[in-house]
Amino acid sequence: MFRSSRSLRFGLGLLFVFILPPVRTQAPETPTATLHEIHADGMKILNETQVVVLSRLVAGSQVGKSDLQTGADQLVQTGLFAKVNYSFQTRGDDVTVTFHVEEAPRIPAYFDNIPWFSDSELNDAIRKKLPFHNGTLPEAGNVVDQAAEALSELLASHDLNVSIEHQVIGNPLGEGTAQEFHIQGPALQIASIEFGDPSLTSSKAIRLALADLLGKPYSRMTIDLFLSEQVRPIYLQRGCLHAKLGPPEVRLTGNPNQKLPEQIPVFVPITTGPVYHWSDAKSISHSLLSSFTLAQELGHKPGDVADGMKIEAGWDRIRDDYGHGGYLDAKVDPVVSFDDQAHMVSYSVKVQEGAQYRFGVMVLTGISLADERRLREIWPIPAGQTFDKTVFEEFLVKLQTHPAQIFGDLPVHFESVGHWLRADSGLHVVDVLLDFK
Repeated sequence: MFRSSRSLRFGLGLLFVFILPPVRTQAPETPTATLHEIHADGMKILNETQVVVLSRLVAGSQVGKSDLQTGADQLVQTGLFAKVNYSFQTRGDDVTVTFHVEEAPRIPAYFDNIPWFSDSELNDAIRKKLPFHNGTLPEAGNVVDQAAEALSELLASHDLNVSIEHQVIGNPLGEGTAQEFHIQGPALQIASIEFGDPSLTSSKAIRLALADLLGKPYSRMTIDLFLSEQVRPIYLQRGCLHAKLGPPEVRLTGNPNQKLPEQIPVFVPITTGPVYHWSDAKSISHSLLSSFTLAQELGHKPGDVADGMKIEAGWDRIRDDYGHGGYLDAKVDPVVSFDDQAHMVSYSVKVQEGAQYRFGVMVLTGISLADERRLREIWPIPAGQTFDKTVFEEFLVKLQTHPAQIFGDLPVHFESVGHWLRADSGLHVVDVLLDFK
């Protein structure tokens, strides 16, 4: 028995068949062997059986080198794997192959304007075609196309003749991205939006925002963004830090076998959860940030209603303070703790300050020499001094919105300014690069 990797050698007994003197000249056949076993390692989500099925190799079949490579290619084409290699062992006329895989990142499946079915029903439809489906998919690959096919088949089975398309979008429900599926076909419109918490409609801001949604094409993403940007801040300000909004539901009455009306009502379930009050925030790292400074920045006293929007603004101010002091790599990591019996909230804050940077040089492109001299004259940070990121950002805003305050009567013609910071982590120096277009 011997081992090999990504190249196929078979036992001499098998090769002997092909080195007998031929009766006539002909192209040599590709040697094959019986595929005895198929294994896989390196998985984190999938199991070995699922990987074997995805490779499309079948134990007991006759395979050659190209067949093993095709199996590896099949795995790559699914989109589920970032890397695929294989090795094999031969024993007599049998071969055992092992795929060594690294799974690709997955993102949530998100269903935009498919109101006939709930998320669970849509995920179940995908799972019938892709048994390993767990609500997430890779960014690309044929399993994404197969998921779209599964949704199309579900819709067709209910006489809904629409096509399904997919794309990667920013996740409307959280951080990162999502694999969004949407239909192309008749435009369904939002007839009304009702909330599980009727008090929301007393908010003038909510009423104005709703007016912009009603009568528009039905889009789950549009509604989710509305909930995230307009509704959630209301509950955070009230201290409802665990408020659950949605998912939006289409609630219809009448014969369920009839065609869905073009004007559809939407209901948004809301669970407000308890109102939390402020306990404290403590710095747990050796940094410039003290617990006293934390209390000032976050603007809460013990017993205050925990205003989630004010808390988030406080973290932003702390990050800005570090940028103001030249700590461009500073990371502020607040860890929240909830006391669900007393309905109190506290934070432990760890800060990694990193190096303090000084200003190096400014590199300018796309403007005249006169404009360059003028800009350098009013640049507010001298070389060698602490680089104040806040001052830099304020300068950029003025440059792009009120250029006359910088260039005066000098003729300048640009539509945008590309800007970059080039940091040298060894020398702790940062250069500013501005490109006028």
